[in-house]
Amino acid sequence: MSDTLARLEATIAARKGADPSTSYVASLFAKGRPRIARKLGEEAVEAIVAALAEDKAALTGEAADLIFHLLVLLAETGIPLADVLAELDRREGVSGIAEKAARPPAP
Repeated sequence: MSDTLARLEATIAARKGADPSTSYVASLFAKGRPRIARKLGEEAVEAIVAALAEDKAALTGEAADLIFHLLVLLAETGIPLADVLAELDRREGVSGIAEKAARPPAP
């Protein structure tokens, strides 16, 4: 795992119980999963807009925001980033079409 991502994951975990008035991360946790998920969605849309505008600097910043908020959501749900990376490792070398076909049907 990237040292940067590992440090960020640890920082998010450490701030989970902090005072929401002094920590943005703590304020997200205090607002709950729906707000965290909504914020992740907002960041995804902003990344899309930057990509379509072909603004590399904006896309870089929005991608960082997107990854940050994804890590917050993963922390809120108790999923370590290592589990996500392990899933990516499992999929490596597998055709995206074949991988998707092997998934169980959505309920």
